[in-house]
Amino acid sequence: MLLNLFVLVAGYLLGSIPSGWLAGHWLAGIDLRQEGSGSTGATNVLRVLGKGPALAVFVVDVLKGSLAVLLAKTLLQPIGYDAGSDWWVVAAGLAALAGHIWPLWLGWKGGKAVATGLGMLLGLAWPVGLACFGIFLAVLTLSRIVSLSSVVAALALPALMLAWFGDSGLRPAYLLLAVFTTVLVVWRHRSNLQRLLAGQEPRLGAAKTAAAKAAAAIADTNKG
Repeated sequence: MLLNLFVLVAGYLLGSIPSGWLAGHWLAGIDLRQEGSGSTGATNVLRVLGKGPALAVFVVDVLKGSLAVLLAKTLLQPIGYDAGSDWWVVAAGLAALAGHIWPLWLGWKGGKAVATGLGMLLGLAWPVGLACFGIFLAVLTLSRIVSLSSVVAALALPALMLAWFGDSGLRPAYLLLAVFTTVLVVWRHRSNLQRLLAGQEPRLGAAKTAAAKAAAAIADTNKG
């Protein structure tokens, strides 16, 4: 039991590493929670700090979820699949999500856990994780709206999990996780969904385009 509790605590601590906040603090001396959307995730890092820092934060956030699951698998399933410990492995992944969303170090205010959730899926069942990521990228390419892409990928997750494990035997813990993750992602994006319905959700690059137009207008005014 102590080992089970250890993987839960380790999962939470891994997930709570405030990579986005640290990027803002180290690179620009800002508190990312006071900038942009107020989230510490990679999307807000992209808006505030640019592509390079956002990519680094995204990779770290993915690794947080993967490492939490892989650590639990290594310690609890050293000889392979075990139905009883499956629930603890899944719980370790959920602990990483909780750590990212409610980090101890930042007053319980973190990110939306999409990247960490992807890492968790890659650690549990990498084909399902890659399929979800593919759906995310496809929707993002068409819409250029990160929140919409995240929600669509999350909605597809339970079906992808069923499809992958359908022939080899359903793993109830994994399916329950898929449903829970879908609900969590949709809930965390409820304000984004409201803006989507109102036609006010920003697209990638929109803020920079608006800023560029404003700068050009000021320059023209100064020339006049």
